[in-house]
Amino acid sequence: MKVQICMNNKTKRIALFALSLPLLVTSCGNKEANSGQAPEFAVQTLQTTRIGLESSYPATIQGKQDVEIRPQVTGFITQLCVDEGATVHKGQALFKIDQTQYKAAFDQAEAGVASAEANLETMTSTEAQKKMLHAKGIISDFEYQTAVNNLLAAKASLAQAKAAYASAKQNLGFCTVTSPSDGVTGTFPYRIGSLVSPSVAQPLTTVSQIGEMYVYFSMTEKELLELTRAGGTLKEQLDKMPAVKLQLADGSIYEEEGRIDAASGVIDPSTGSASMRAVFPNSKHILRSGGTGNIIIPYEIEDIVIPQSATQEIQDKKFVYVLQPDNTVKHTEITIFNLDNGKDYIVTSGLKDGDQIITEGIQTVQNNMKITPITAEQKEAKYQQALQDQRDGNIESAFK
Repeated sequence: MKVQICMNNKTKRIALFALSLPLLVTSCGNKEANSGQAPEFAVQTLQTTRIGLESSYPATIQGKQDVEIRPQVTGFITQLCVDEGATVHKGQALFKIDQTQYKAAFDQAEAGVASAEANLETMTSTEAQKKMLHAKGIISDFEYQTAVNNLLAAKASLAQAKAAYASAKQNLGFCTVTSPSDGVTGTFPYRIGSLVSPSVAQPLTTVSQIGEMYVYFSMTEKELLELTRAGGTLKEQLDKMPAVKLQLADGSIYEEEGRIDAASGVIDPSTGSASMRAVFPNSKHILRSGGTGNIIIPYEIEDIVIPQSATQEIQDKKFVYVLQPDNTVKHTEITIFNLDNGKDYIVTSGLKDGDQIITEGIQTVQNNMKITPITAEQKEAKYQQALQDQRDGNIESAFK
């Protein structure tokens, strides 16, 4: 049985193109193999450049002064003068404690002072009279000395009464709990009607001074040593450090920059790190004590920078292919800085200004292999031309 296949002109052209494609590829491959030309690779000429890097450290935020507010007398809370999270000023009333018993003690002490003062006046007059009579020989030495002793006792009684008065006045004042500084209040674990005393487990609240905030983070012992070895004291090196940024818990960057102002003098043996402290202004009260974030420290480094795509990693070592004068390449080990920006490496040794390295396709390169060096721009131009030839149907030139 014969099968007749009908094709229109367009179908015939597609079929002929498909049949000729293997021949075209074979022809191109043979042409490249027979040309004897070394393969082309994009190379980059190296030179010292300045690059900015950032290092991030987990951090905790604390008020510059977090003061626990504790009662100094025992009693029931009768009034909450502010709400949780309120901005307060130094001396502002926060809580009021029932003052009934302390007011009574104060009134009693006040009366005791008045009584002691009256008694002192009496003893003073008596002593003066007895002194005059003693001088005239009317009374004995013993009687006069008794008057003197009574005067001294009256003075002591007045001093004692005044001390009791001061204590009672202080306790009465403690019934109004005030803020020791400007800041923001925390939570209130005790409410109206709660019995509180100086020995309660939790403070009435915490007042955080948040005009400036401390942000604590840790640096490794190695990083701390690098700071101290840079010359001068640690404090001098901290003063030279650039301003730092704070990344908040939502990922945003805090609008104000801070400065590192202190470092712990002790290395934590369990973590091998030292505590560091940065100070940030907080005029808008965005930062809150107890919050978290990340300290971002910028670094400006001037050295040779290469793309990460130009490197190979073998047993934790970095290698690049360096172009030689005869257009062969040498597999060369390099060392890099411990920080990078995710796409480039900073080379600390192994390369120098003027060296040329292969930047792409290094997986197909071998040591001592001869190549035809071209620039990255030339390679990109050839790639774009090949794409254009394919779009235009110039298949032969597209695969050159």
